[in-house]
Amino acid sequence: MYLHRLLSCSRCFTRPNALQMFSRAASQGKNPSFSPSLSLHAVRYWNNVPFFTVPLARAHGKSFGHRSELRQAKRIVVKLGSAVVTRGDECGLALGRLASIVEQVAMLQNQGREMMIVTSGAVAFGKQRLRHEILLSQSVRQALHSGQNQLKDMSLPVLEARACAAAGQSGLMALYEAMFTQYSTCTAQILVTNLDFHDDQKRRNLNSTLHELLRMNIVPIINTNDAVVPPPEPNSDLQGVISIKDNDSLAARLAVEMRADLLIALSDVEGLYDSPPGSDDAKLLDTFYPGDQQSITYGTKSRVGIGGMEAKVKAALWALQGGTSVVIANGTHPRVTGHVITDIVEGKKVGTFFSEVKPAGPTVEQQTEMARTAGRTLASLDSEQRSDIICALADLLTERKDEILTANKKDMELSVSTGRLSPAMLKRLSLSSSKLNSLSIGLRQIAVSSQESVGRVLSRTRVANNLELEQITVPIGVLLVIFESRPDCLPQVSALAIASGNALLLKGGKEAANTNRILHELAQEALSIHGVKDAIQLVSTREEVEDLCRLEKTIDLIIPRGSSQLVRDIQRAAKGIPVLGHSEGICHVYVDHEASIDKAINIIRDSKCDYPAACNAMETLLVHRDLLRTPLFDQIIDMLRTEHVKIHAGPKFASYLTFSPSEVKSLRTEYGDLECCIEVVDSMHEAVDHIHKYGSSHTDVIVTENEETAEQFLQQLDSACVFWNASSRFADGYRFGLGAEVGISTARIHARGPVGLEGLLTTKWVLRGEGHTAADFSEQGSLKFLHENLPVAQPLPGRRTAS
Repeated sequence: MYLHRLLSCSRCFTRPNALQMFSRAASQGKNPSFSPSLSLHAVRYWNNVPFFTVPLARAHGKSFGHRSELRQAKRIVVKLGSAVVTRGDECGLALGRLASIVEQVAMLQNQGREMMIVTSGAVAFGKQRLRHEILLSQSVRQALHSGQNQLKDMSLPVLEARACAAAGQSGLMALYEAMFTQYSTCTAQILVTNLDFHDDQKRRNLNSTLHELLRMNIVPIINTNDAVVPPPEPNSDLQGVISIKDNDSLAARLAVEMRADLLIALSDVEGLYDSPPGSDDAKLLDTFYPGDQQSITYGTKSRVGIGGMEAKVKAALWALQGGTSVVIANGTHPRVTGHVITDIVEGKKVGTFFSEVKPAGPTVEQQTEMARTAGRTLASLDSEQRSDIICALADLLTERKDEILTANKKDMELSVSTGRLSPAMLKRLSLSSSKLNSLSIGLRQIAVSSQESVGRVLSRTRVANNLELEQITVPIGVLLVIFESRPDCLPQVSALAIASGNALLLKGGKEAANTNRILHELAQEALSIHGVKDAIQLVSTREEVEDLCRLEKTIDLIIPRGSSQLVRDIQRAAKGIPVLGHSEGICHVYVDHEASIDKAINIIRDSKCDYPAACNAMETLLVHRDLLRTPLFDQIIDMLRTEHVKIHAGPKFASYLTFSPSEVKSLRTEYGDLECCIEVVDSMHEAVDHIHKYGSSHTDVIVTENEETAEQFLQQLDSACVFWNASSRFADGYRFGLGAEVGISTARIHARGPVGLEGLLTTKWVLRGEGHTAADFSEQGSLKFLHENLPVAQPLPGRRTAS
């Protein structure tokens, strides 16, 4: 009977081995009879993707502990709530939203995953059909009765839900079939009731049918048979079993029965909040752990459906206990619906993830809050106290250098053994006694400059009599600094954050985990002097950079320190948070025809060879055409060869040569190694044009003895740093006397070039009056504006500056 029913749906099978598979299933005894409440819907196409193309299988029984593990999910149940499937008027389906969900499910199915859908929508679809039929029937009867085409107002009767479900089931499934057909994906419909789970034989039948469908790469679409299901009974859960009261409990029960790896429950809310969404203090929970129920206050149910958030949480916890991971997320938001399911499976921070593994330390959200709170206390300290903290950190770098170098040695050995890092990255990772000494000196410079940072008065204005205005410097807030393979960055940035009164969240690369850990401990030890230990936090959890960039409510500025790819990724991900930095360091040295031979040789050597991996290293050498075939040019080439610099020829330079080096693939290349491009220009103006076209606005140099030419270059070139007869390697906060830098910015607002202490400050306006109102200065008012500039260093008697 089982085989006969399946073979009757002959349109399903376009693969020659389909009948063989069914015959084999029957010969193996897999022929349970169908429950009367189960029906297999005719399906038209077979998926062209080979079965199980992705090796995702894992031992079931334990849910995933972290979001990043969701990529391993093989069997996935997607539950579509009524609010997701239906339109806002509750009559009919949200077709565009449904189409995007189908596309994602089909894509995951084609990756070799086993997808199942638990769907609502039959009642809404049926309501739309029945209302249309009733309106049509009433209009015909009324027209016949009156003999006229004019129709009176027609009232619609209240439609019974079970009748709507009966009318809508076939249409809903036909819609799913049509949508999945576009992706050559086969579907089957299964209708269930509570009895199908409580009756052992029916439950085995259901389980067997679902497994057979999944084995054949078919997407089962499951729904409660609302045409016959009775109203839900309160408190009807059996011991250890969840009753099928709504699609949340159905999805949970199904996921556990089918040993699914992941249940994605889509609704009309972003996830689980600690209090009703919309209330002032409501916070979206990224992760929810069993036992946290007491800290949750539930709100009202959604506009449609019979389950609220409390029912979703109950179902999710039941599924979690059964070994299935759960994510509750928003499936109605137009900005995320098109990728919400795939984002969840990729481990991105979407919705609320239910986990049994509670981390030992605080979450990144909690760390951010801790940093902000302690940062406000840090900002309230006087400049001498902040200077004390920085000096203490400088002392610790030298006093505890053995611990630091031991940790760094572990990181270096691990990176070398795995071969993950290039020689340039290994050089950045390495620390030495001399590097630590230089860091300590730089931190002391920052300590001195911190004396004139937060609270400095920039301007004072007498707006009117007894009404005075000040503009003062204040911290930005919470900084997120993401850095790769550069542990020396941690104490530098920490000192600048302390000096500027900013809270700091640090995310370092795993290749420097041991070094970063000890350096962070030292920073917190120094902060403890004045009770602000938590102002600097190191993110040690497996937090994705993209997820950190979504904390726009708690992070005020992101500063990336690393490869150009890292910077570009962060700039792309951080849509709601400003990013300070540069994506590339394509620095140029232009050698003019009036250049000194010695200066040119020394500047080029230092710019390229001193530290090739640095962002301020020369990548392109521009040479005036008149220097070709001169002793100066020959000496430049000889020096580069001696330093083992690989040369790439630009198009114009290659045209002058009979046998040229390899021609450059792109004039906009950051090599980060002992390589550079050489190109020929006809004049200083052409050099400027070339740099504007192919450069990155970082640092560019002219070598010439002609002062007029040099000044034109310095004025015309639009880069963050422009030098005359000096190496590009001087573009550095320490060398500029800033003590250190958080990075080099090529942006044109806020901060540009090496960003030190000043770049981490913003301003606020402080107005002091004596009951003044804007109405006092209107045409009918008694007061007039003065707007007189006052000396910053001489506050009026009785008035206290903010510094």
